Amino acid sequence: MAELALTMPAFDEEEVIAATVRELCAAFVDVDLQLVVVDNGSRDGTGAAIDGLVAEGLPVTKVHVPVNRGYGFGVRAGLAACDAPWVGFLCADGQVSGADVRALYAKAVGLSAPALVKVRRRFRKDGGDRKLVSVAYNLAANVLYGGLGSIDLNGNPKLLPGATLATMDLRSDDWLLDLELMRKARARGCP
Repeated sequence: MAELALTMPAFDEEEVIAATVRELCAAFVDVDLQLVVVDNGSRDGTGAAIDGLVAEGLPVTKVHVPVNRGYGFGVRAGLAACDAPWVGFLCADGQVSGADVRALYAKAVGLSAPALVKVRRRFRKDGGDRKLVSVAYNLAANVLYGGLGSIDLNGNPKLLPGATLATMDLRSDDWLLDLELMRKARARGCP
């Protein structure tokens, strides 16, 4: 069993998936890593690129979703194949460096009590309208659900104990998966 299992839903990421996977593997060279890469209904050569990474002997497990049913569905498909004391997910487009994922993992395993750990995106290149929608969404979710401890609910990677994840029945097929995960983690005493 790996120490850490990460999943990445990849939808039409043929151009970047190999670089993202190699950077993550290099950052975790001294950690037993399972990297579950989900071909989330891609219409390009993403699936073949993942097959190539598996053939190279990298710690990659491929999951294939024939038709894209959303980001959350892809994450859930990947999480179902994860088997480690710590599990998590992140985007396949390389927007988060392997070094940052490694730093987050070090923080997670160094905690005195189990917790869901995640990043907060501080500097985003979104336009004004998107920033406004994001602020409104995060504020509304925190007000409606009694404070979730984050002002960037959809920021990832997210890591949590595999035992905690195993008690959750995640159902969201879209971007609301992040909110669902944070609510259920808090309800299980995993802040």
